[in-house]
Parts: sequence; C-alpha cells; structure tokens
Amino acid sequence: MTYIIGIAFVILTVLIYIGMKVIYERFGWPLLVPVATTTVLLIAFLLTSNIRYETYMVGGTLINELLSPAVVALAYPLYRNRGKIYQFKLPLFAGVASGIAAGFISGFAFVKMAGLDRAYAATFLPKSVTSPIAMDIASMTGGIPSLAAALVVLSGMMGAIFGPYLLKIFHIEHFLGIGVGYGNAAHGIGTAKAMEYGKEEAAFSSISMTLSAIVYAFALPVAVEYLL
Repeated sequence: MTYIIGIAFVILTVLIYIGMKVIYERFGWPLLVPVATTTVLLIAFLLTSNIRYETYMVGGTLINELLSPAVVALAYPLYRNRGKIYQFKLPLFAGVASGIAAGFISGFAFVKMAGLDRAYAATFLPKSVTSPIAMDIASMTGGIPSLAAALVVLSGMMGAIFGPYLLKIFHIEHFLGIGVGYGNAAHGIGTAKAMEYGKEEAAFSSISMTLSAIVYAFALPVAVEYLL
C-alpha cells in the first residue's frame, strides 16, 4: 500500500509540473516559473485534502533522490563549452568570487540582525548552495537539514522569478553575466532558468553553481564555528 501511495504522489507531482510548464511556456511570465507554481499547488492540495506532509514524502522522497544525479548531469554543458569557460576564466572567477562574498556578507548580516540562535543560523546560511550540499553543511554545523533544503528551494525560486526583471533593469545581456548571476544566486533552479536563455548561459550557470558550492562546503562550516 505504501508503495502505491508513493507512486501516486510521484505521478501527481509530475503531472502538475508538466501542466505548469505548459502554462509557463504559453505566457512566459517569470512569476509562472513551473517550480514555484507547482510548489504552491502541491501545498494547497495537501492543505485542502488534509494529507500529512510525511504521507506525501513517501513519493516525494523518490523525486528528491533524483536531485543529486540531476546536478551531476549539469557537467555535460560544462564539457560542451569548456573552450569558452577557459576563454572567459578571469571574469568568470571574478563573478563567482563576488557572488560568494555577497552571499556570505548578506547571510551573516541577516543572521546577526535577526538574532537567530545557532541552529537556525546554521540552517539559513547554506541557502546559496544546491540542496544536497546545503543539507550536509547544515547537518555538520548543527542546523536543520530539511529546513535548509526548503530555504535553498525558496531562494532558487526567488532568483528564477525576479532574475529576469533584475537583468532587464541592469541591462545585463551577455551570456556570462546571465549564467554566473543565475548560478550564484539561484543554484540548480537558476541553472534550469538559464537554460531558457541558451546553452552558454546554462554552462556558465552550472560551473558558477559548482564552484560556489565547493567554496561554501569548505568555508561555511569554519565560518559558522568562529562567527556564531
């Protein structure tokens, strides 16, 4: 019975996502990003049907297990565009470094101003990396891994929704700026958004997400230990 429930929720999630993707492709509004709208609809469904989150996650866990292989698959656009990555290595690393610095400073500033205790601070700070790594960092530093993953998804959705508006405001049109911006600020979801712009944007988004995740994985546990 548990197996049937799990498969049913997997099918439901996939069908809702496909439907939201069709609507997004039809209208093209950033606010209709499929990840965001699918999440909202699933939350509404669970609330109105009085289905517990734990029950949904019988199938949701199966979907969640695909996250790590999906991140690894992003290596393909990196390989395809390795020549341009080498060509633009200096602005690429400068962009990644500035993005990491902005994430560190804004994260610790918010934690201090909000007066969060160590557990919630350690949960909030990994918001700028992809979910599997954020969960590991939160676990290592005394945070709450499941909540850390939720915050990562939330920050990713915010980046995918408001990213197009910010790019337009600041007149950012080069594939390097678009890719690094989405990869640093919105990680996996941002990389999926960057793919809508083109393969080059997706490649630079993927590598910026990967590089920032590596730096965060090494630096954030040390920073949490000494700064909190």
